[in-house]
Amino acid sequence: MHTLAYADVKTAADRIRGHVRPVTVTPAEPADEPGDRPYELHFALELLQHTGSFKARGAQNFLLAHREEGTLPAAGVTIASGGNAGLACAWAARRQGVRATVFLPTTAPQVKIDKLRGYDADVRLVGTEYAEALAACEAFAADTGALASHAYDHPLIAAGAGTLLDEIHRRIPDLDTVVVAVGGGGLFAGVATAARHHGIRTVAVEPENCRALDAAVRAGRPVDVTVDSVAADALGARRATSLAVSAARQEGVHSVLVADTDIVRARRALWDDRRLAVEHAAATALAALTAPAGARAGYRPAPGEKVCVVLCGANTDPTDLTAAAATAGPSH
Repeated sequence: MHTLAYADVKTAADRIRGHVRPVTVTPAEPADEPGDRPYELHFALELLQHTGSFKARGAQNFLLAHREEGTLPAAGVTIASGGNAGLACAWAARRQGVRATVFLPTTAPQVKIDKLRGYDADVRLVGTEYAEALAACEAFAADTGALASHAYDHPLIAAGAGTLLDEIHRRIPDLDTVVVAVGGGGLFAGVATAARHHGIRTVAVEPENCRALDAAVRAGRPVDVTVDSVAADALGARRATSLAVSAARQEGVHSVLVADTDIVRARRALWDDRRLAVEHAAATALAALTAPAGARAGYRPAPGEKVCVVLCGANTDPTDLTAAAATAGPSH
């Protein structure tokens, strides 16, 4: 099974320095509610990153590494994505002066499709799930010779994502816990690798009905799962990567599940209380702290624990944030 080393994250940090925005970390004051929060909460505002998500880190690391090796083909780069990785790949490709062909499922939000075209990407909509778009992308790469990138299943992508944790650690040297949403596991694998180096706990959060990492850990290997969640546009990977499964088995990793209703509630609270318009995927991480207590639902920090929640992306249609809260049901 593949593993990721902290040295990979450090190399990525050196490579992408100056090409991405350093993360903004801010303390989250207690909401207006009875009682005081017994732990210290911070937000990592990676939604302010280029292209609106953490994916810019991995995309830059991937393309810059290939640029260094002289392996960027004339046919450009291609990727399958629920949207965010495609945006990052297209943005990084334009910065490197190469063509990007991006395959998305037809369920991808229109806001992401429009932004992709704004980065001059060739956008192709295939199937209703990420796996179908990925198959079409792989066929395109084989036919054209384009460099195949991946939304999350590549060491360079995961290492680039892991640079986020090093930046958080520099701002909060005594951080105890980082909380991160998980889809296929690229962000999680990178962050958990760097967090383990610094002695920081990682809480991996998945929607109850998009639980590729949870299923893989239970099975002892990556397995296919069904995807059906309000956060499926970003967290709807059918299977987790071997890098993520390896990271999940390490000491200091805690895996939890949250319900769609809690994800929607957390996303709405970020808007109502802080005017942060985030994707459901970003709200999934916060939902781990606000979901009702249960056997595996959510995470309850200890008194005095220093916790940082990664708000990983903002490529969302914000119009529903001002709509009636009755929209807080699962997506089918």
